[in-house]
Amino acid sequence: MPFVTCQKKFSMSNSVRADREAMEYDVVIVGGGPSGLSAAIRLKQLASENNKEISVCVLEKGGEIGAHILSGAVIDPTALNELIPDWKDKGAPIHTPVTDDQFLMLTETGSRRIPNWTLPKLMNNHGNYIVSLGRVSKWLGEQAEAAGVEIYPGFAASEVLFNENGAVIGVATGDVGIAKDGSQKGEFQPGMELHAKYTLFAEGVRGSLSQELMKKFNLRDGVDPQKYGIGIKELWQIDPAKHKPGLVTHSQGWPLDSKTGGGSFLYHLTNENKDPLVAVGFVIHLNYENPWLSPFDEFQRFKTHPSIKPTFEGGKRLVYGARAINEGGLQSVPKLSFRGGALIGCSAGFVNLPRIKGTHNAMKTGMLAAEAAFDALKAERQHDELHAYNDGWKKSWVYDDLYKVRNVKPGLKWGMTLGTIHGGAHMWMNDLGLGKLVGWTLRHGKADNESLLPADQMPKIAYPKPDGVISFDKLSSVFLSNTNHEEDQPSHLRLRDVTIPVKHNLARFAGPEGRYCPAGVYEYVEDESLGGGAKRLQINAQNCVHCKTCDIKDPLQNIHWVTPEGGGGPVYSVM
Repeated sequence: MPFVTCQKKFSMSNSVRADREAMEYDVVIVGGGPSGLSAAIRLKQLASENNKEISVCVLEKGGEIGAHILSGAVIDPTALNELIPDWKDKGAPIHTPVTDDQFLMLTETGSRRIPNWTLPKLMNNHGNYIVSLGRVSKWLGEQAEAAGVEIYPGFAASEVLFNENGAVIGVATGDVGIAKDGSQKGEFQPGMELHAKYTLFAEGVRGSLSQELMKKFNLRDGVDPQKYGIGIKELWQIDPAKHKPGLVTHSQGWPLDSKTGGGSFLYHLTNENKDPLVAVGFVIHLNYENPWLSPFDEFQRFKTHPSIKPTFEGGKRLVYGARAINEGGLQSVPKLSFRGGALIGCSAGFVNLPRIKGTHNAMKTGMLAAEAAFDALKAERQHDELHAYNDGWKKSWVYDDLYKVRNVKPGLKWGMTLGTIHGGAHMWMNDLGLGKLVGWTLRHGKADNESLLPADQMPKIAYPKPDGVISFDKLSSVFLSNTNHEEDQPSHLRLRDVTIPVKHNLARFAGPEGRYCPAGVYEYVEDESLGGGAKRLQINAQNCVHCKTCDIKDPLQNIHWVTPEGGGGPVYSVM
């Protein structure tokens, strides 16, 4: 929806740049995922219940709602039940209840199923649903628009706006029509400013504006570093004879070694057309040590396992994608509120790692922030801090959800075997009502970018050549992500120091960028101008699937991910 269709009155803004027009709202929400849309819907619900008019705007950098959403996804419907109790009657694209749980331990040649009765009840998926989270987000967008929320897909918020007192007063979208060399092209248009009494940031994992706000307002003081994983996913249409709607399978073990955290999922789902679909994915924790490791190639290798491969034989790969995942849990949640706004959803990090679920918590935090913002608006406040949200989430079931599993992720520092046993015991104690006996909270320690060891100290990994049937190369995979960027624009992947890649990353870690990136964005090439076979880092920004792994894993945090022109990136609508 272009701005020109909006009935809001435009006015000139002097807050940052005089050449930008501005639009005024009560609440602006940055990000059209589950948390942002839940916040928008809840605000409009409260306005209706209290006979109060409030204006709400959602900005989404993807070309459409759901375009940049990627998740497994098995969702816990608790938050959705609270937000829209009649979601079934309203046609939510949620068609596949979980009917069977399986957990496998893989060796290179075989597998062993862990009996369900040994697994903590927290791991039980009874009552959950297998979904395309992109399609669920699109449906949530429709509910929000029906309630009167203004949604603008294709507009990337690239700048936070502040008043003279340092409070957030809104955001600005990026300029459009800037060439690679920084000059203005013929179609140049300055960005828009969106002013709000409160601004909620729902950018998802490692949001660029959220990272800036955490630094400016010291929101991470006193909390552990956020921990991350990279999730790589494909959607397949398989032989109907092999399809088992509602089957959820998770695994640990091969192809990863015992020191490298991660695992897989296979979710059998259907859509309204009853297509036999399987979502398959692989998650690798980004604190891995070996710079020769390639998450993409580990995933492709996983699919060739004798217990996994038969599912895909005779099938067709439809879509590919990748996304970083917050894994820090309770210890890593920052302060959520600041003057003029708040962080919600995965911008802050509310994923329950052992359950591999975060959508319910993301939605609920959006709803809690909406309630705090509405109360403030009703009291005719603006640009102050929403303390009620920052304090209130700790009294909600979101806090309880994360508290029960707080020691699972940090326990994996003892290796996957001992760490899994420790985490299972911890969850069992909570299930049995003995959680008070575990009064301690383990700490995470260093950030993921600090974990790589020098390449000459670690074993090289020889990955098999993809067969083009079950396993594939990166470029053909990126093609299936429907990724597209306007090529003549400044790169959204920026180096703070152009000398670091060669002098440090290549020399010490053998150039890990080309391996940790799942999209072929980074490659070291010979630079003829330097002579002597010298290399430079080439950045193919047009391939970027917006997973944010480079922003997380780069050893010296030299890569800075910023938003490209709005609408650029992958299109994951069915993922």
